Amino acid sequence: MTTFTIRPLDPLKDAGLLHGWVTHPKAGFWMMQDATPEGVERAYLEIADDEHHHAFLGLHDGEPVFLMERYDPAHRELAGLYEPEPGDVGMHFLVAPTDTPVHGFSRAVITAVMTHLFEDPGTRRVVVEPDVRNTAVHALNEAVGFVPEREVRKPEKTALLSFCTRERFERAVRA
Repeated sequence: MTTFTIRPLDPLKDAGLLHGWVTHPKAGFWMMQDATPEGVERAYLEIADDEHHHAFLGLHDGEPVFLMERYDPAHRELAGLYEPEPGDVGMHFLVAPTDTPVHGFSRAVITAVMTHLFEDPGTRRVVVEPDVRNTAVHALNEAVGFVPEREVRKPEKTALLSFCTRERFERAVRA
C-alpha cells in the first residue's frame, strides 16, 4: 500500500519544482506549458491569497510527487456553470512527471487526494472539470467513483463536469 503525506504548498519554496512539472509535455492539460518560473510562483501566490482556492504538495517517502488543488466551485472554476450544492469541493491534481513510471501510482495518488478531501466532514461531493480530451484522467476519475454529468464550456476548454459522492468513492475503493 502506497502512503502519502500532504502539506500546504509554499509558493516561494515550491515554485521551482512545480515549474518543471506544469511545463512538462505530459502536463499539457494543466495549460501552463509556456509559464516561466516567475509565472508559476505568481500563479501559486495568487492561490495562496485566495480564500476559495488552496494548493497542496503530496509527498511519498518525503519526496514531492504530486500537486493537488482544492477550490470552492461556487466561487472558482465552475462559478455560474452548474448549481453547487452544500458540501461541494472542487479538485485538480497533477502527478509529477517521471522517467520510471510505476504501474498504479496515479490511481494511488487520486485515491490519496480523494481520501484527503473526504477527511473533511463538510465535504459531501467532489467536483472536477477536466478537459473532455483528457481520457487518461477520465479513467482515473471513474476508478475512484466519479460520474460524468455533462460537458461545460469554459473560456479555456470544454470540460467534462463530473461528481463523486463520499459513498461512491468508498464503494469504488473497496471494490
